[in-house]
Amino acid sequence: MTRELPWPAALPPDARARVEAVLDGCPPHRRTTFALRVARWWDDLVTGLMPYADPPAVAARALELAARAYRDRDEELHELDERRSLEPDWFQRPDVIGYAAYAERLTPEGTLAGVGTAADHLRELGVRYLHLMPLLEPRPEPSDGGYAVADYRSVRADLGTMEDLHRLTTDLRRRGISLCLDLVLNHVAREHPWAQAARDGDERYRRYFHVYPDRSVPDSYERTLLEVFPDFAPGNFTWDEDLEGWVWTTFNSYQWDLAWDNPDVFCELADVILFLANQGVEVLRLDAIAFIWKRMGTQSQNEPEVHRLTQALRSLARITAPALTFKAEAIVGPNEVVHYLGVGKHHGKVSDLAYHNSLMVQVWSMLASRDSRLATHALGRFPTVPSTTAWITYLRCHDDIGWAIDDDDARSVMVDGAGHRTFLSSFYSGEFAGSTAQGLVFQHNPATGDRRISGSAASLAGLGRALDLLEQVVDQEGFDEATAAVDDAIARLLLGYAVVFGFGGIPVIWSGDEVATLNDERWAAVAAQADDNRWAHRPRLDWARVDGAQEDPTTPTGRVLAGMRHLSAVRASLPHLHASVPAKPVAAPDPGVFAVLRRHPVGPMLGLYNVTESPRTVPSWWIREQGLAVDQAIDALNGYPPNLTADGSVYLSTYQPVWLVRP
Repeated sequence: MTRELPWPAALPPDARARVEAVLDGCPPHRRTTFALRVARWWDDLVTGLMPYADPPAVAARALELAARAYRDRDEELHELDERRSLEPDWFQRPDVIGYAAYAERLTPEGTLAGVGTAADHLRELGVRYLHLMPLLEPRPEPSDGGYAVADYRSVRADLGTMEDLHRLTTDLRRRGISLCLDLVLNHVAREHPWAQAARDGDERYRRYFHVYPDRSVPDSYERTLLEVFPDFAPGNFTWDEDLEGWVWTTFNSYQWDLAWDNPDVFCELADVILFLANQGVEVLRLDAIAFIWKRMGTQSQNEPEVHRLTQALRSLARITAPALTFKAEAIVGPNEVVHYLGVGKHHGKVSDLAYHNSLMVQVWSMLASRDSRLATHALGRFPTVPSTTAWITYLRCHDDIGWAIDDDDARSVMVDGAGHRTFLSSFYSGEFAGSTAQGLVFQHNPATGDRRISGSAASLAGLGRALDLLEQVVDQEGFDEATAAVDDAIARLLLGYAVVFGFGGIPVIWSGDEVATLNDERWAAVAAQADDNRWAHRPRLDWARVDGAQEDPTTPTGRVLAGMRHLSAVRASLPHLHASVPAKPVAAPDPGVFAVLRRHPVGPMLGLYNVTESPRTVPSWWIREQGLAVDQAIDALNGYPPNLTADGSVYLSTYQPVWLVRP
């Protein structure tokens, strides 16, 4: 007797028949598993598709795509799905450290096949999550660093093939490393086959884009839209002769925004997502996701439909490949970014991961101002996110730093927001008196005064200038001064990473930071990069530098590498840093100390970070109020009780981090 599959009652019979036909060759247990997953996620899929006129019809169409991908999925990936279903918190665990790099810049080979040679170095750093920057086939340069994708199903020829990517994901997975790739959702390159078909006059594909015959509608939209690249690409629409129309181009003229109000676009991208999941990709960075839905009279960012459609995509992934994790690339304010992790009716149903851009901004703000009050207030007002999700925390990334300081946050601590943003730009470009930072101004907007900053973490921390001083030493006094400057720069860099590692979520190391890589002085030598100084902090990883740091831990690079490995090892030992436990910034009595409290069932963890170059103290009575008795606590970073002053206060030396826990 053939047992009927446990499909949901709401699944239309004709859709059920089509899916069963696709799964016909699968073993019985595989068909049962698929049906059970559909029963679990069908309602979320349909409600996520509410922006469309006939959600069940679009859901049924997408489910066929899911069934085909499920049928074709590798046995090893099916096993991974089972494991991740039993361990859904895998990415929340404190032993998960992230690393981000360009594949062509990570190893001397500069290929996907070569990436595997970096695995030993990554594992010694504690890395279990590797984000390789855009590697799907882009248009010819300029390609916005690879974010102008011409083919979602091919790898850049210089890096290898899709088969190479599949082999790499398999190799990394067997070494305990999950691969994250970028998937650009908002736009494709002008050379993408869909765009080419539209330019050739195919009406079906013309509807994949926002195209207008004249400027009347674009001008109406422009009244409320922002400019992403005011220097490179002012405005949000581009005239195309082949289309004989104005096409929406939020980023660059060669990047055409997709019309997500067309369900055909949803199904196309859903199919791409499942295809990449079947290559063994475990995390997809949903690039520019905030922009996918357009609405007149708004900035066309963070619209409610964005979260509905992400929920639908996630539901399809849960049905087909539960091991796949979504990461939202949404660099927006606190009240908006939490929606990408799911709040209200989307609670826990949207992305699993999201970038904590504010943490990065506030760390650099504290190090410049030597004051934690703004950071404590701004980070403390973040709404609670679902306990099944996690932040991506980082000190630096591939992008510039935009000083996302909210004016209301600034006013709350008696700071002028515009003035503070100007100060930070001046400080990190090295213009401010006394600053040792060596950042570069990126995209100066005279109308708003906005000046973003490029630069490596080590250069922003002042290590470059400190090493220059050391080379110019002529006497003992100069040597002492230069040595102190080097010590301070290293301490600032490691303190920044200590905050990132101690905040929770997945801390991600930007390639080269582990060996204190400075700005690439030759960043403009490549013609296609000459107008984009972000390439200054995207140098190739210097393996001689890595080897030297391992051989001599007393050098600046050796000290930083040893410090990063130590942070990783200690973090992995602390259950307090599981991402399900929220981080709560608390106002320390001394504004020179940033404090973060995490309340875990095994006991509280209190992170104390001296953001100044002078020693600081934190009273024992205040620490006791946070739930920790100083005489019963240890600093997990060294395994010993904290240093105390005569009155029993905890003593923090220059830029010192302390992680207080009960032994």
